[in-house]
Amino acid sequence: MEKKKDLEAPVCECKHDSSSEIKGNIPGDDELFSLGEFFKVFGEVSRLKILYLLLGRELCVCDIARGVGASVSAVSHQLKILKGARLVKFRKEGKSCFYSLSDDHISGILSLGMEHIEE
Repeated sequence: MEKKKDLEAPVCECKHDSSSEIKGNIPGDDELFSLGEFFKVFGEVSRLKILYLLLGRELCVCDIARGVGASVSAVSHQLKILKGARLVKFRKEGKSCFYSLSDDHISGILSLGMEHIEE
């Protein structure tokens, strides 16, 4: 039978206890899970293209599809994911839906991410 491994953290050689100070910076598991799910949405190129198209403007699905070079159906699928993550919002005008970024945080996230990868 295999012996259980010790799950305790290794003892620090520096003889001070900062564990409560360190752990105080970590959000709870539920918040971290939600944050991870939020960032997953940014992990798909077509969704990023859609977000960039919507920077500072509102577009209908047809214009978004033309802009990213995808079908209306494919774009609608990605917009559903973006709406679910609260990254985009929409308004109806007759039978048409117009999409825009939910708030300024989204453009800030894109800007900071690009700034980071270009360093």
